[in-house]
Amino acid sequence: MSQASIKDYIRKPRINEAGQIHRILGHFGGQGLLLPRSLSEIYEHIRDFFILENSSENGQIIGVCALDICWEDLAEIRSLAVMESFRGRDFGTLLANKCLEEAVSMGVKKVFALTYVTDFFSKMGFKKIDKAALPHKIWADCLKCPKFPDCDETAMMKNI
Repeated sequence: MSQASIKDYIRKPRINEAGQIHRILGHFGGQGLLLPRSLSEIYEHIRDFFILENSSENGQIIGVCALDICWEDLAEIRSLAVMESFRGRDFGTLLANKCLEEAVSMGVKKVFALTYVTDFFSKMGFKKIDKAALPHKIWADCLKCPKFPDCDETAMMKNI
């Protein structure tokens, strides 16, 4: 699948694809690479997601990313994952850019990510920030995280 044609396969998921999203996030969550999400949480937030499907694999979902609106001018890119066998093809960048495009269309001014992969987000124009700059995030999701209060992720922000 070429990068030029892959944009045609990034789309909003259908409700019956929540299980595939859950499996992908569970796979990477089990490795401690991202926060796992319950199936019910995925159903509740399915409209936040974009998926990347592989047309040559019978529509198998090979990547996911979500844009979570946190506040009037603030959103988060979260749950960004691309299956290992499809890495190195800029699919993660395409998914994250789709979320950024949606943020722009909604009038969001700032997008952040909590990440272990700072180089990836730096290349996209994100800058490291202090987690204390994210009070709504800290109290909304972080309290549910098993790593709270000893979070080892890096907060990064992009003004759009």
